[in-house]
Amino acid sequence: MSTFLTFVTVIVMLLVVFFLGRGLVNMMLGGNPRFSNKMMQARIAFQALAIILIMLTLWLAQSGH
Repeated sequence: MSTFLTFVTVIVMLLVVFFLGRGLVNMMLGGNPRFSNKMMQARIAFQALAIILIMLTLWLAQSGH
């Protein structure tokens, strides 16, 4: 379970980096501001999920599950 949770956490963290980069590139190129805003909103959602998964992974590792 811990290995699977770690794998999912890494995937979610990579999604955070993807959405951050996508939104920043769009802003730098002068793209649609609404698209950049949606990318940043998605980043925040995935970032919150990543934090929850990291905390859950640490809790499970500490309790020995």
